[in-house]
Amino acid sequence: MAIEYNLGDVIQTRKPHPCGNDKWKVIRIGADFKIKCLKCGRIVMLGRETFLKRVKKLIEKAES
Repeated sequence: MAIEYNLGDVIQTRKPHPCGNDKWKVIRIGADFKIKCLKCGRIVMLGRETFLKRVKKLIEKAES
């Protein structure tokens, strides 16, 4: 079963960002995902397939 991601979720990626952090906040969901680095604030937009490959695990669910 696939994990559902929601706005505000915090995820961990397989590889760290160049700033050294591997924790990201999901800020947009759709055909593309937009994630924001929790250390340096960089925003990255990824296609759904690429995003799903790069996610290692869901760290924190957003409060509904």
